Amino acid sequence: MKLVFCGTPRFAVPTLEALIAAQHQIALVVSQPDRPVGRTQELTAPPVKQTALAAGLEVTQPEKIKSNAEFRARLEAIAPDAIVVVAYGRIIPPWMLALPRFGCINLHASLLPGYRGAAPIQWAVAMGETVTGNTTMLLEEGLDTGPILLQREMPIGPEQTAADLFDVLARDGAPLVVETLAGLENGTIKPKPQDHAHATLAPLLTREDGHMDFSLTATELWNRWRGFQPWPGAFAFLDGRKLTFTRLVVAPSPYPNGLPAGKPGELHFVANWLFLHCAQGTALEVREVQPEGKRSMTAAEFWRGARISAGTRLS
Repeated sequence: MKLVFCGTPRFAVPTLEALIAAQHQIALVVSQPDRPVGRTQELTAPPVKQTALAAGLEVTQPEKIKSNAEFRARLEAIAPDAIVVVAYGRIIPPWMLALPRFGCINLHASLLPGYRGAAPIQWAVAMGETVTGNTTMLLEEGLDTGPILLQREMPIGPEQTAADLFDVLARDGAPLVVETLAGLENGTIKPKPQDHAHATLAPLLTREDGHMDFSLTATELWNRWRGFQPWPGAFAFLDGRKLTFTRLVVAPSPYPNGLPAGKPGELHFVANWLFLHCAQGTALEVREVQPEGKRSMTAAEFWRGARISAGTRLS
């Protein structure tokens, strides 16, 4: 097929590489503009742009696309069979949705209609799901509401974080897009409407999502910690200063020997182990923390240096 590919971050790179390997004609790659990155704020090309240029593909990076007459004319002149969209980061306007004969094909990292939105991988892990997957769908004007083309399930390991799952889903989704295009071309894939009654949302993460809510159980908080890696993580406040938890596990139930009962949010140091009480009589074992303005350290190092008493409560 003659394709236009729209994508920006590392998640989209395996799909672009798979389309190149499948010998599709990629007439244009559309990516977001270069952005300042890191402490030096050096202007850096997004991963999709870097991959496309290395493959000798033409790249454009419009700041806006909805009412961009020049961009629209360029795509209309290409007349692509399909537009493939993977983590592009822009809403696709109606004129663009209607342009290709096979439509705009999107790869979404969830089993739709579950986890519609900008952070499906993170929220699936944070909510304790044991299965996720990829969906290819036809884009329409609603948020991830378009008809499903293909789906492939994948287990979420009990120790996996969102960061771990990110690369796995990116690699698994690439051949699914290639298979989807082939099925559309030969007529073996028929779009299937989503069951909107079973839709769940996965909104863009905010810093506050990482603020630990001690009305939740240890397992619920641990799932959120796994889901919110690498950002916004999991943190609370000790005497008004941020305390980030960099390694956690759920403590055995019932409590380990010597651990006194405590209120949610209380810290106790027992036999060289630091425990954080949570709801419903559960606890987290804290293995590494990062106090505000300091390096990450073991729980024992933190306890010795913090000079706090047993039962100190976090907020």
